[in-house]
Amino acid sequence: MTWPAWNAALNAASAGLLVAGFLCIRAKRIPAHRICMSGAASASTLFFASYVAYHLQVGSVRFQGTGWTRPFYFTVLLSHTVLAVVIVPLVLRTLFLAVRGRFDAHRAIARWTLPLWLYVSVTGVMVYWMLYQWKS
Repeated sequence: MTWPAWNAALNAASAGLLVAGFLCIRAKRIPAHRICMSGAASASTLFFASYVAYHLQVGSVRFQGTGWTRPFYFTVLLSHTVLAVVIVPLVLRTLFLAVRGRFDAHRAIARWTLPLWLYVSVTGVMVYWMLYQWKS
């Protein structure tokens, strides 16, 4: 598995664990929810470390697509990048509130954190696919 594929797999794992964690909390399976969300945070943290290490070695990777794929790619990339920065403090705050047992506040912020974090994870996989797999 290539390094970019590994990074995409970590993003995909995070997305899957986020969905599983959401389904668990809806079913009131709190211990399973806690495990899934801890796993999602771990996968995202590993992704970030791996992403930084990879790009320190290879630098920037240019998108090779042409035509309509270029504005589509850059729209996805821009939204992904902006929200990837925004999501970090949201995730940290959401996890902090859960660990402290402040579940009303945790629920209130998690309603924003979950969809944004899921979007960042899914678009991370999309960016990988468009950069390394898409033949346009």
